[in-house]
Amino acid sequence: MRGLSVGLDEAAIHVHLHLLAVHTMICVFFALLTAASNACAAVLQRKAAAQVPPERSMHLSLIADLVRRRVWLAGIGMVIVAAVAQAAALATGPIALVQPIFIIELPVTLVLAALVNHNREKLRQLPWLAIGTTTAALGIGLAIAQPSGATATASNQSWIIALIVTACFEAVLIISATGTSGEPRAALLGLAAACGYALTAALMKNSVADLNTGARVFFTSWHIYGVAVAGVGSLFLLQNALQAGSLVASQPMLTVGDALISIAFGVTLFNEELRGGWWLLPQIVAVAAIILGCVQIAKSPLAADTASLVSGTPSTVQLSCEQAGRPRTCHYGSPLADGFSADRQTGQQRARPARTGSHNCDDSA
Repeated sequence: MRGLSVGLDEAAIHVHLHLLAVHTMICVFFALLTAASNACAAVLQRKAAAQVPPERSMHLSLIADLVRRRVWLAGIGMVIVAAVAQAAALATGPIALVQPIFIIELPVTLVLAALVNHNREKLRQLPWLAIGTTTAALGIGLAIAQPSGATATASNQSWIIALIVTACFEAVLIISATGTSGEPRAALLGLAAACGYALTAALMKNSVADLNTGARVFFTSWHIYGVAVAGVGSLFLLQNALQAGSLVASQPMLTVGDALISIAFGVTLFNEELRGGWWLLPQIVAVAAIILGCVQIAKSPLAADTASLVSGTPSTVQLSCEQAGRPRTCHYGSPLADGFSADRQTGQQRARPARTGSHNCDDSA
């Protein structure tokens, strides 16, 4: 009988480990789907946001202008796909595993930018060694760290402390961003958006746990409404980050910042654990390799060339500015000359007339 009991215990352990491996695979799959969807959304939203006049930065009129553009709405559609996939990933794995996978958004974003604009030359110029290094370091680092979640929910006391610290951190970033312009502003707002998205992920994980206990608990808990507020606020910060500068400044801060802050939320709120002891050394090496890879990716010709990341019809931007009652000014940091085209043979500029009879602000994808 004792041997039979031991055999049953071993079988139970084997089944448990098998289910754990299946859940991990499902979690990783949905996390990868989320990263790909977010990368696609970033390219589409950057394409739309870069064509909005800079006077609308940090104003609700920025969203009002963007919502009339089909390419921006397509980006929002990808955001919805990413949100559903992220919820599925968080339901099957710890936040410290899900969010760091989003680091691959940076190389995927650049690859998609080249594919969308049919730029094979820029695609060949991508630093594939750095992309491979980043991807491999991410996979190896997560395999070594083996993040695991101890609880599915966090106490209200822990949430209060986390929300206060997050609010202070966001205030410092936003205030600092308002005093700068260009790439530094994009980087600060990108980090602010990353913090917001990390908070959204933590709230979403708690909301998924609420849903498992029943619909009444799900809709009466404040977590799901916190997801909506944090998500909308993060989206607003991201749009301003994308409009302030190129993806070179905003996307690395968004992806790496989201991963690191999410790990902090996972450890402090959900008691998630990472391997300690001498395992910390290879984890630090992996993080250093990821940072180095991201820096090299950001220096690539495609990432540095705003024109290859953003394409649009200048007349469309001109028409949008005229409808808004503003003069035809060029967008800061954008290769688009709003309403003007340079004559390279004569070195002169001539006004490009807007299409008559057209009042459509949509830009083609």
